[in-house]
Order: sequence, then C-alpha cells, then structure tokens
Amino acid sequence: MTEPTGEKYDVKRAHRELYAPSAKDFVVVEVPPLRYLAIDGHGDPNTSAAYVQAVEALFGVAYAVKFASKRESGRDFAVAPLEGLWWAEDRAAFVARDKGAWSWTMLVNQPDWIDERAVAAGVEAVRAKASTAATDANPALDLLRLEHLHEGESVQILHVGSYDDEAPTLARLHDEWMPQHGLAFNGSHHEIYLSNARRTAPEKLRTVLRQPVRAV
Repeated sequence: MTEPTGEKYDVKRAHRELYAPSAKDFVVVEVPPLRYLAIDGHGDPNTSAAYVQAVEALFGVAYAVKFASKRESGRDFAVAPLEGLWWAEDRAAFVARDKGAWSWTMLVNQPDWIDERAVAAGVEAVRAKASTAATDANPALDLLRLEHLHEGESVQILHVGSYDDEAPTLARLHDEWMPQHGLAFNGSHHEIYLSNARRTAPEKLRTVLRQPVRAV
C-alpha cells in the first residue's frame, strides 16, 4: 500500500510508463494490479444518456473521495483521467466504428489506499449534495463500484488525433503487430483519455490505446 509522504499522489507520475507511451510504435508493458471507480454500460458514447451520467458520476465521486482523503488522513491525490474498457460481440465493430454495438466500462483510477468504504462514503456525499440542491441524484451512482483490475502484459501506443481516426492503428495492432509477435487478445480494449475533449481540437486529442495480450 502507498504510504503517506506529504506529496500529492499522481498515477500519471507513479506509472509514467503506462500513461506516457510513444506515439511512434507499439510498446509492451506490464500493468500491475490497479483499482478504479467503475461503471458499466452499452451503446454509442456520443448519443447515450447513460454514458454521460456514468462519466458525471465517476468524477463527482472521484472528487468527493479525494477531498475526504485529504481531510481525514492527510493523503492528497490528483484526480486521474477518464479511462474506458471497450468490447463488442464482434471485434470488427471497433474498426468499423459501429458504436451502437459497443459495451463499455468507464474508469477513474484510485490510489491503493482508497477502499470500498471510502467509495461508498463518496457516493453518499454526492447524493447528499444533490439533495441539498433539490435536484435528482444521478442514477449512475447506483451502478458505481470499486473495480480491481490486473491486465498484466499489454501492448500500447499513444494515439494523437480524433477518436474516429483510431481504426487504422487498431487494425495494424490486431491484424499485423500481434500476430507477428505471437500474441493473442487477453482482455478488453483499453483507452486512457489524456486530453479534455471539450477543450481540445480533435486532431490534438491524446489517447493511450492499450490491449492486454498473452502468448499464443
């Protein structure tokens, strides 16, 4: 478990090799066990109300947990970027960008001292804030959980550009690079969104594309 040092914990610095890969070529990394706030869903993220609610719930709870951690234990941390696991019955749906066929688990990384009790308290804090403001609580709060994820050996690359321009890179990974290196799929496609999509031009978006793998 991470011990308090007085420094603000930032997963992007603690695991730089996972959050700052090269944009030039694929690289193999070993992803350790990590924990995340997580919500599952299905459908096109551009049109799904459930997706919007999931992202809002994740960050609302992430900030509530952060502030409580700093207040109660003196341990502060930077709220991590949004991440997502994506899959479909037909993996070709990713290359074809058939977003309506996608299932997803949206994630926000948490330090290893954050446990289920802290997350439950964070959820209740967000609910209480909505009640005070006389607004309905986000229904996605009921779906939020603390997920422990160990992806192990994975291949990743930094994609710079629009999300819809990821397809050629994924096709090259799936159809060329992995077969050439004797690797097979061993988990869901994983994306880490390093840029704020609302404030960044599509051609400048920075996204880590990761695929857990195993030897054939």
